[in-house]
Amino acid sequence: MALQSSGPLAPARRDFIKKAGAVSAATLLTSAGSGGAWAAGSDAPEKKEVKIGFIPLTDCASVVMASVLGIDQKYGVKIIPSKEASWAGVRDKLVNGELDMAHVLYGLIYGVHMGTSGPKKDMAVLMSLNNNGQAITLSKKLADKGAVDAASLATLMAKEKREYTFAQTFPTGTHAMWLYYWLASAGINPFKDAKAIVVPPPQMVANMRVGNMDGFCVGEPWGHRAIMDGIGITAVTTQDIWKDHPEKTLGTTAEFVKKYPNTARAVTAAILEAGRWIDTGLQNKMKMAETVADKSYVNTSVDAINQRILGRYQNGLGKTWDDPNHMKFYNDGAATFPYLSDGMWFLTQHKRWGLIKDHPDYLGIAKQINQIDIYKQAATASKTPVPKDVMRTSKMIDGVVWDGKDPRKYADGFKVRA
Repeated sequence: MALQSSGPLAPARRDFIKKAGAVSAATLLTSAGSGGAWAAGSDAPEKKEVKIGFIPLTDCASVVMASVLGIDQKYGVKIIPSKEASWAGVRDKLVNGELDMAHVLYGLIYGVHMGTSGPKKDMAVLMSLNNNGQAITLSKKLADKGAVDAASLATLMAKEKREYTFAQTFPTGTHAMWLYYWLASAGINPFKDAKAIVVPPPQMVANMRVGNMDGFCVGEPWGHRAIMDGIGITAVTTQDIWKDHPEKTLGTTAEFVKKYPNTARAVTAAILEAGRWIDTGLQNKMKMAETVADKSYVNTSVDAINQRILGRYQNGLGKTWDDPNHMKFYNDGAATFPYLSDGMWFLTQHKRWGLIKDHPDYLGIAKQINQIDIYKQAATASKTPVPKDVMRTSKMIDGVVWDGKDPRKYADGFKVRA
């Protein structure tokens, strides 16, 4: 049943939170053992209440559930989720301190650190919140003309010359990079052959409905929502562009981590545990879908969320499939580890598309931003397995392998670039 409410604490949701909280308090605190939480002394969180911004997307779930289930309290903190309207708003509130942390695009944090996307400020990634689970949607009008994937889109654009508009959610963000990478894999230059615009995630479907764009890349549930509303088709999932790609992060400023290291560690541990809870099984995923569908969070119907988080996909053209690489919030720690190579990849794409002029110190910057030590401490506290290596190897949709070993060569090696 959908937990629709007229306010943040409507009876149905309050009752669920009460029950879920009781379960988590009983089971999670017991399972913590003697070393599971920091309650006192020098390890105690310096800041007890932590305001975490989020955008209405399915992948805010581990932040929300850490709060709703009371997992945060086990680690001595209280997470206050704060619903935000746009990624630019999240950026500004992180920079000026209105938000302590945020569910935020990987590439946004790197963009702010570099001064690429607005104000320049030293930033920090505490953990990756999820892998996979985004999609590129093409309008039904394009699909009716045969454009249903990258190759057929390129064919149509070559045949029917006009200005084609594609929307992403933030200039240096993940969705912009998935969209550009996918278009370029079919020989379409996203800047020369098309127009790219920025639209906040919850506004994507409405904008496509009135014909403001030909396609968009965004996080769920908005890709599936476009299919449910009959206005778009899924041309590709982002996990087909890069299997197990990094997506949202738990982001904050370097200043916050320096001032409140115990708080940063406690919040990270709580969200790691919430991610594990979500990934544990069907029942938890369904409960999560009911919770985040509420108007206080994503504000959509439960059925817009629950199919794709279970890996049940349809493309809007009659094709259905079970995707084993659906959105993961934990995946035994593989989905949450802040790999240095993941952060470096975004820098290579920012360079590729001319968002930064010169080659930066790719590895040095990733080491500054990605808080590996704090993550490892939080992983120990939450009994999360840690990968052996801070780098990983991935093969993209165009067959190009990224391993972080030679980022300059990689960034300069693309045929289609700015």
